[in-house]
Amino acid sequence: MLEKFMAELIGTMILILLGDGVVANVVLKKNKGEGSGWIVITTGWALAVAIPVFLFANVSGAQFNPAVTIALAVTGSLPWNEVLVYIGAQLIGAFIGAVLVFVSYYKHFEETEDKDSKLGTFCTIPAIRSKKWNFITEFIGTFILMFVIVGLGKVDMVNGISPIAVGLLIWVIGLSLGGPTGYAINPARDLAPRFAHFILPIPNKRDSDWSYAWIPIIAPILGGICGAIFYLLLFK
Repeated sequence: MLEKFMAELIGTMILILLGDGVVANVVLKKNKGEGSGWIVITTGWALAVAIPVFLFANVSGAQFNPAVTIALAVTGSLPWNEVLVYIGAQLIGAFIGAVLVFVSYYKHFEETEDKDSKLGTFCTIPAIRSKKWNFITEFIGTFILMFVIVGLGKVDMVNGISPIAVGLLIWVIGLSLGGPTGYAINPARDLAPRFAHFILPIPNKRDSDWSYAWIPIIAPILGGICGAIFYLLLFK
């Protein structure tokens, strides 16, 4: 179990370091990638997921996402006694990854006046704040994520292709559904970096928007469960 814990911790750390890192590169001031846009962000996030999946799929299943972990437990693909171990590792890894982004980009946090850009480096901020519709968007995105992941698990693939398929899935979700909320589709990806934003000495930061934080936690969990169940009901 220790190997699985470490795989989920390190894998989620890499995911957040590279994922939040690409956001920092695009939105913070005086970066080489400043202003390079949504295509760069979504591509960076897709690769940020795919790389640790390559590394750890054979160790822990490379979940890196409490919504995936809970959905797999609900559908009987993961023992419930492993759920808290997985989620604990994911949250710790995500927090460490966010801290490393802060350290890597500290001078650029200093140079950036826009407080929303600083917060958005760590966690999601809706483009138009409407809790009902933001919830629905996150639900749909994670529904698709889990529906496809379960489906991919039923496909015979050449060894090493599955992580590429997962990366493409994350990429297209970001490109197609990411605009309204920033596509958390992962409670650990949002909650732990949001907490890092809350406690880190980020120069001239805003509040951490805790009134919104429940949406990228609850909506992905419910969406993931429904996506997994719906696939299995149709195609088991």
